[in-house]
Amino acid sequence: MKKVVLVMVMVCLVVGFGFANGTKEAAPASPSGEITLKWALWDIASTTYYEPLIKAYEATHPKVKIEMLDLGSADFMTMLQTQLSGGDSSIDVVTIKDIPGYNNLVKRNLLMNLNDKIKSENINLAQYGGTTDQISVDGKLYGIPFRSDFWLVYYNKDLFDKAKVAYPTNDMTFAQYDALARRMTSGVGADKVYGAHYHTWRSAVQLFGILDGKHTIVDGTYDFLKPYYQMVLNEQKDGIVQDYATLKTSSTHYSGVFYNNSVAMMNMGSWFIATLINQIDQGKTEVKNWGLVKYPHAEGVPAGTTLGTITSLGVSNASQKKDAAFDFVRFVTGGEGAQIIAKTGTIPAIKDDQVIKIIASMPGFPTDQASRDALQVVKTYLEMPLHEKAGEIEVVLNQVHDEIMTNNISIDAGLAKMNEQVQKILSK
Repeated sequence: MKKVVLVMVMVCLVVGFGFANGTKEAAPASPSGEITLKWALWDIASTTYYEPLIKAYEATHPKVKIEMLDLGSADFMTMLQTQLSGGDSSIDVVTIKDIPGYNNLVKRNLLMNLNDKIKSENINLAQYGGTTDQISVDGKLYGIPFRSDFWLVYYNKDLFDKAKVAYPTNDMTFAQYDALARRMTSGVGADKVYGAHYHTWRSAVQLFGILDGKHTIVDGTYDFLKPYYQMVLNEQKDGIVQDYATLKTSSTHYSGVFYNNSVAMMNMGSWFIATLINQIDQGKTEVKNWGLVKYPHAEGVPAGTTLGTITSLGVSNASQKKDAAFDFVRFVTGGEGAQIIAKTGTIPAIKDDQVIKIIASMPGFPTDQASRDALQVVKTYLEMPLHEKAGEIEVVLNQVHDEIMTNNISIDAGLAKMNEQVQKILSK
């Protein structure tokens, strides 16, 4: 009898040990075998791709239910970090809104290292245009992009036709872009057409300088930006583009100047595509015929090299359903998820032939081949790379950019100021 009792005790201990160490995936399941995954995100009501992604996934995974947790847009990353830092194991799938927030989550060990899963699932990271390399930390990846807006050039076909000037192409150097902007400038006063337009964000000028892959915006030395500031300030002096100070003080939005036929070309993000189509459809803009081409590039840099921002998905380290959570991440960030996102008019991180076909088939998208080809990128550099002091650096870059563009400081003095102040931040 003692032996029987001893055996039963040992069995209980072994089973108990197994539950303590091996049931992180099984324990949360219901008696019917269903698993509920909680997805932390923002703006459920105004985001068109959440529901179709969930519906498609649940259709092929009937025992998995995806529950959305809206943490709000304004303070999303702060709210997310607070909940995860408190040991909240109810969140499984994490939406990563920005690079500084991603860095904070990684530093606090709040995200799961995805390397083993990526390897076992044979996920091809090359399909993300180099962005995953830029968010790897010591060779480890904690998030996979599912959205990626990138910069290209919008142009007004009617203005080019009226001027009898050939449309911009998908392979323009900065010198060619500048020359074309000058050719397309005409008129005075209310009838003036500006050849190009730069919004008041520093990214509209400074990030031209990182397209060659030799520099980043957090290096601490910024002399490489000089030729781009020279080009834009010369255009401003010559009346090729609108005055920065005037745009800034009047809070002029970039969409307005494009809508009223005031500019021939404008460098802007892909997020503007759906907005422009919608505004034309509603008759709220004077622009009727427009097109897209790839971003201009420096000599020796491949056409299709551009700048971008990403939104990624990760798995909470506190999740008790990591395998199931990663499977959902794999779906959303993969080719099938990309096609679903593209059908809502949003640009996904993967831009393969099928995705481009979907976007280019949207009602209102330009019908010319060049506009379709403009969606194909060869390399995307992040606007703000992964760096623990990115926030502090950006404050300096924004301030000095404003001083240079308003001619309150010379280009050389401004770049020297950037160098000095950012290097102080880096040396702390």
